[in-house]
Amino acid sequence: MPNEKAKQNPWLFFADNDLALAEVAIDNLQFTGQVAFLCQQAIEKYLKAFLFENKVQIKKIHDLEKLYSEVRKIKDFGIDENLLQILRNLYVESRYPTDIAFLENGLLPTKEDAQSYLDFAKKVASIIKEEIK
Repeated sequence: MPNEKAKQNPWLFFADNDLALAEVAIDNLQFTGQVAFLCQQAIEKYLKAFLFENKVQIKKIHDLEKLYSEVRKIKDFGIDENLLQILRNLYVESRYPTDIAFLENGLLPTKEDAQSYLDFAKKVASIIKEEIK
């Protein structure tokens, strides 16, 4: 069954996985950076899932604001662009420990920050999944 879902819309399948893993990790204060990163990844993939469903060529970018501007060409969901910007800044290409999901102040997200990112990712998931079902 997972392989069939992955074939239908791989972006949606892997976005759901990122979100599920963030939900498992949210209660451990040690993982706030990873939760934030997983939320960024999930939102990126949900936006790409929407573009995939609408037959739009998916660019190899990670910038949530740019992706959302592509989505808005089709439909504006009123997604909070301030949170998109915060999460965009948490994306890291490197996997070095000093680069993982630090906020602009050089600190890891708090539990409250991580929870707000998770809630936001769930909201984006709900919006996108409702639209493409």
